[in-house]
Amino acid sequence: MNDGEIVRLFWERDEMAIKHTEAKYGRNLDHLAMKILKNQEDTAECVNDTLWKTWNTIPPQKPTYLFAYIAKICRYIAFGMLDWKNAQKRNAEVIELTDEMQLCIPDPLSNIDLNLESKEIGRLLNIFLSGLSQDKRLIFMRRYWYMDSIHSIAQRYGIKESKVKTTLFRTRNELKTFFGKEGFII
Repeated sequence: MNDGEIVRLFWERDEMAIKHTEAKYGRNLDHLAMKILKNQEDTAECVNDTLWKTWNTIPPQKPTYLFAYIAKICRYIAFGMLDWKNAQKRNAEVIELTDEMQLCIPDPLSNIDLNLESKEIGRLLNIFLSGLSQDKRLIFMRRYWYMDSIHSIAQRYGIKESKVKTTLFRTRNELKTFFGKEGFII
């Protein structure tokens, strides 16, 4: 069943929408949540919460790309669970990834209109990513969206870890320059 048909089922409030979503994207959501939570029980709970949240938000939302929509929900829920479970002791890998990106993406908290500013940052990030070569974009997304390790990215694409690190370093610098040209101070 394609995404449009599944979204139609959500709009019709047909519970088969959840079953089809789980059948089509359940393994991907498990993988994504497990990368963040590193615990099978928490991962299962996160995926269930994702399906529940999807049921509650479609309608009124009508996503064009269903997996992108539910993956965003899954990441949000997983990071919320991680924050709750590790309130005082932070996960070093998540902190490392956040610190890497903090050096090249402007902080929306320093501006008055947070919602508008966040949307503009998202729009500019999409423009930046669409201008990258496919290889750079895939490496960047695997690292910062799917939270893959340097080692797993290198294995996935059959390249050396040093190439992955160099590509990420250069791409972050390009992103920082891009935001600077757009008037954002990093």
